[in-house]
Amino acid sequence: MKSILVALVLMISATSFVNAQKMAHIDTQALIEAMPETLSAQNELERIKKTYEAELVSMGKELEAKLARYEAEAETKTEEENRKRLEEVQSAQQKIGEYRQTASMDLQKKEGDLFSPLFDKAKKAIEKVAAEKGIQYVMDATPGSGLIVAEGEDLLPAVKRELGI
Repeated sequence: MKSILVALVLMISATSFVNAQKMAHIDTQALIEAMPETLSAQNELERIKKTYEAELVSMGKELEAKLARYEAEAETKTEEENRKRLEEVQSAQQKIGEYRQTASMDLQKKEGDLFSPLFDKAKKAIEKVAAEKGIQYVMDATPGSGLIVAEGEDLLPAVKRELGI
């Protein structure tokens, strides 16, 4: 009987503790997308991406022209010259692959450089609004984040006001 009473008291205490905690949620993806800086960051990434794509297209066209010329001249060249040309083509193909990989890594780094300050700014605004409202826990309500029920307070409007959006 005594252990049942202790268990009942612990359960009531735990329930009271959980109920005393203020929770809220925010769709951080929607917040980031609403920030004006996001558009300029996306435009900058798109500009860089187009530059890399243009260079890759140019490199590909050069390689195609070289291949066409080598194929047309193959019968008039010695076996040694054709072997050297084949090595040259393989080297150019490898160079294109390396450039593509470097471009991809550069784009990822630039994306991090551009969006990291936005995430930091959003996080600070969320923390400030949560503190002002006495909220101890803020869940991310971005679709796919694992939040199933979002019945608590939605901080998105308040954080947008904080950021002047």
